[in-house]
Amino acid sequence: MGAAGALLALADSDSPLRGPLTLFFLLATPAAAIAAALRGLDPFGRTLASLAGAVVVDMLVAQGMLATHQWSATGGIVAVTALSSLIFLLVLVRRLRGRTERRRNP
Repeated sequence: MGAAGALLALADSDSPLRGPLTLFFLLATPAAAIAAALRGLDPFGRTLASLAGAVVVDMLVAQGMLATHQWSATGGIVAVTALSSLIFLLVLVRRLRGRTERRRNP
């Protein structure tokens, strides 16, 4: 559902669902990435921390783009997607390294 919002925004669609789905994408994507990194917390704390982190990521992207005079909705969506993907990738690398290190050291 979030990907549909990103696609609607990137395609510059006039659909009435563009706004709500894009907002959902901008909150859910970084929140899911941060939640994947916070595996050790209890579910409520993990949800709260990941939503707060998603808002922080969105605000940092907006602030950075405004400070460099490069603001655009498309650029913001691409930047949030890139940061969220980077977080997911780092979590995946960390988990794979943890598995290989445990195999080496019985």
